[in-house]
Amino acid sequence: MSEWLVLTIAMAAACAVVLTIVVINHRRIPEDDDPSETPDVIEYMTMMIGVVYAIVLGLAIAGVWEARSAAQETVRQEAQALHEISARAEVYPVAVRERIRADVDAYVHYVVTDEFPHMSEEGELSDRGTELLEKIRRSVTDYQPANDFEGQAYQPLVDQVAVADDARGARGQSAGDTMPGVVWFGLIIGALVTVGLIFTLQIRRTGKELLLAGLFSALIAFLLFLIWDFDAPFGRGIAATAAPFTDLFPQLTG
Repeated sequence: MSEWLVLTIAMAAACAVVLTIVVINHRRIPEDDDPSETPDVIEYMTMMIGVVYAIVLGLAIAGVWEARSAAQETVRQEAQALHEISARAEVYPVAVRERIRADVDAYVHYVVTDEFPHMSEEGELSDRGTELLEKIRRSVTDYQPANDFEGQAYQPLVDQVAVADDARGARGQSAGDTMPGVVWFGLIIGALVTVGLIFTLQIRRTGKELLLAGLFSALIAFLLFLIWDFDAPFGRGIAATAAPFTDLFPQLTG
């Protein structure tokens, strides 16, 4: 069963139960009942809906910000692992060391100049970047250490390649939108309901009331925009950047 169908059924069932209970209770109210002795239901419901929606907005903002921070951390881990590979290759013969460093430099240059824009537009990693990382792996693993000193450096180099590969995979998983469609549905419907409840409070055309209503609506729109902007960690304005690569490999990206 589709999640949208489940959501529709759940919402319809909740509304039906509440309306049924209200109608039944209304029939049981005596004729001499004085409604002025009970709190204003509309104001209470308006307040509660506003509180609930504020909590939902806060959770959504925290979630997309955490996803963005995690994406930036994967970039840092990948860049650091590649930097370690380039540095630890110092113990190898000149020809092997230069080949490994050339492969690392080619990969870093491609990631910064080509793959990050590709991720922003397509929401996925590129095949060329995968090929360049595999070339680094072959350069590291195909070499046979000639002595114990080189042998001690071999396994850490292989481990750093695995760290870079894992971080690249995590970067690819974070390339697209992180917020499910059903969550966006709830956020937008909640915004419409919350803003729409303004009109139930008999707002007049005084300057203060119009100003507050406008500011409230603008705040809701701003928070939704903020969530949308953070939703794609590599794709929009406040996105994860390639700064760790440029910091650790300034000679390639400067």
